[in-house]
Amino acid sequence: MTEIKQNNKSMLQRFMPLIIFSLLVIMLGVGLTLNPRLIPSPLIGKPVPVFELPLLNKDGVFSDKDLKGQITLVNVWASWCYACRQEHEVVKQLARSGLRIVGLNYKDKKQDAIQWLMQLGNPYQVIAADESGRIAIDWGVYGAPESFLIDKQGIIRHKVIGPVSDQENYEALMEAIKTISGNQS
Repeated sequence: MTEIKQNNKSMLQRFMPLIIFSLLVIMLGVGLTLNPRLIPSPLIGKPVPVFELPLLNKDGVFSDKDLKGQITLVNVWASWCYACRQEHEVVKQLARSGLRIVGLNYKDKKQDAIQWLMQLGNPYQVIAADESGRIAIDWGVYGAPESFLIDKQGIIRHKVIGPVSDQENYEALMEAIKTISGNQS
């Protein structure tokens, strides 16, 4: 009887690395099928975080209180961000359509950001400068670009991770704008 238990234990020990490797491959395989842009934001349905930041291209400050009264897209961007350049034409198009767009310049040098806007155009009604990135952390920003759709009461209703110019992101944003506009007419 002890010999059988010894044999079973020995077999288990021999196959343990294979079992562990197989489990890791399965977990990795499942992880690779997930869409990283579907990261749920715990801030959806909650008021924007309390903040106050200096303006990028003029004197003054911008705060959470300034995000009430109209539907607003807060677009987190930086001059060093390739994907921000990629989405910029769509952001300008959204601004031309009448959507209020506020820029949150993220971990950027002021002069680089101003030059970038002079080159590509400025679609933002207001631009707050978050040089340290601390306020972006409170918003749950992983990196630029990200955008947040805020309703008239200052509640975050939708988050876009990545460029708004990606078809899937754009369609989801348009649907969210339509839903919010219908609910807040």
